[in-house]
Amino acid sequence: MISMLYPKMTRTRKVIDLGGMWKVYFGFENQGEDFSKGIPGKDYIPVPSSFADLYTEKKYREFCGDIWYETEFVIPEEWKGQRLEIRFAGAAHRATVYFNGRQVTEHEGGFTPFGADVSETAIYGEKNLLVVKVNTELRATSLPNGETKQLKNGTLMAIPYFDFYNYTGIQRSVKLVVTPFTRIADYDLTYEITGNDAAVNYRVLVQNLKENQEVELEIRDEEDKKAASVKGESGRAEIANVRLWQVRDAYLYRFIWRVWEDGKLVDEYEEPIGVRTVEISGTDILVNGKPVYLKGFGRHEDSPVNGKTFAPCYLKRDFELMKWMGANSFRTSHYPYAEETYQEADREGFLVIDEVPAVGFVKRSGMAMFQNAGSGVKPTSFFAADTTQELLENHVNVLKELVQRDKNHACVIAWSLFNEPESISEEASAYFKVVFDKAREFDPQKRPRTFAMELSSGPDAKCCHQYCDFWTMNRYYGWYVKGGYEISDAMIAFRKEMDEWASQDPVKPMVFTEYGADTLSSEHKLPSVMWSQEYQLEYLELYHELFDSYPFVKGEQVWNFADFQTVEGIGRVNGNKKGIFTRDRQPKDSAYLIKKRWEELPLDYKGGE
Repeated sequence: MISMLYPKMTRTRKVIDLGGMWKVYFGFENQGEDFSKGIPGKDYIPVPSSFADLYTEKKYREFCGDIWYETEFVIPEEWKGQRLEIRFAGAAHRATVYFNGRQVTEHEGGFTPFGADVSETAIYGEKNLLVVKVNTELRATSLPNGETKQLKNGTLMAIPYFDFYNYTGIQRSVKLVVTPFTRIADYDLTYEITGNDAAVNYRVLVQNLKENQEVELEIRDEEDKKAASVKGESGRAEIANVRLWQVRDAYLYRFIWRVWEDGKLVDEYEEPIGVRTVEISGTDILVNGKPVYLKGFGRHEDSPVNGKTFAPCYLKRDFELMKWMGANSFRTSHYPYAEETYQEADREGFLVIDEVPAVGFVKRSGMAMFQNAGSGVKPTSFFAADTTQELLENHVNVLKELVQRDKNHACVIAWSLFNEPESISEEASAYFKVVFDKAREFDPQKRPRTFAMELSSGPDAKCCHQYCDFWTMNRYYGWYVKGGYEISDAMIAFRKEMDEWASQDPVKPMVFTEYGADTLSSEHKLPSVMWSQEYQLEYLELYHELFDSYPFVKGEQVWNFADFQTVEGIGRVNGNKKGIFTRDRQPKDSAYLIKKRWEELPLDYKGGE
């Protein structure tokens, strides 16, 4: 078993970062060859990185197929007798790992951790060879979804069924984790709050636990005072006068897990944890029993040169900008983000809707992808294909890995299980039920579940939205639907749809997870036209007025935080320009409009209505 716990140095653990310049080989003409014992060539690339923006030749940026990576490192003799695990935080979209010439693991999915126990294959006191084959193709069974076609010159080309760039490669950290063979591998937490006190119900998984070994949980507060201490592999820890983790007012306890044997420490792992509860009641989203109104963004892991590589400086900058805006939330559109993002959200008190990379689950691509988005064009059943069962198995596995990785983060308040899928067919309904049921089964805290709906998933399409604990909406009235001078008609149609949602039984909380208009920061026009900053302002003001009109609307997450890269095409000017900030994180005029609004809206806005 590979642990999803974030790698940390403790008194019993070592973590060695294997990042740096790795040898790389792009299989332009040698797809299918085996380089598991060493790769040819003399090219090197940073690991982690998205390779697409590092080169100047287009053939590298658009490369689709197998990429081979290689590095060497020495494992000291004194580590013999301990468990050695090579852990990848993410490699898109599928990876096969070879250690000293032997295959040790393979993994499908680009955004969740995987790895291998290499204790038996390691060569101690000498260099060890690590080779990784990463396949970047999009398939009918992959998350995110798409296809790969062959051009007439023999080159493979990825065709995404989604509107963001298909950055790939070893895009997140690679680490060697050294632990005892008896080790803390996982834990579950749930909470009960009574008055000023909290009960922490826990279950910890210890691999290779012996009969004479004892498990302990110690909880310490931010002043390093002991708040609770209990023993056993499962149980209940009582925290008196608890400081709850609150929205934009985070408080983190240190949860320290230990395994003892005859008074000697065998293993130790600790993590900062916020104590809080989340639930849906009527049309309210409740955190610690109190209503919250979500203010924030749909975002992307996307920045110049880095692509989707985790970039600590951009992480810090993005959170500072979101705080400046008065935001309190974001959705990880459209895939699990790097683990460090959730750690920062825990520290800053941000609410996160955590999304599975189930995007592109509709039969459209290229220009049609965004020409029909939000247009009400009803796609044919996506889930009636021969490949659906394999897709479902991949979907459930990625969901399981996501929940296992993120289940103990206080910031994660909900799971988003799809983005803009086909959701109107009987086949979709059967597929959705499995995924929604699995989300409930996997999550000890039973967080609310949802999926982001585009316009064909309207109030009259009752095949799938009934599975949601709350509704999340992606709407583009005034952009993809009746944009420009027709925007007055667009808003009439929008209100008509909202009135139909208001007549549903039951009415659930609604959060707008996407709404926006492409805007070039260089464009000003009076009177406004589409793509100008003035039009973006007018568009947003109309949406704000509508949000305020419906008491069950309990959140707004504008699309997008910042401009981001997409495939090239006549509908995109070097990327999607719906950002409130430019790709290099400079504000457009709309940032000041939204900042003023969000700073004035109370946290419990429309609570209890």
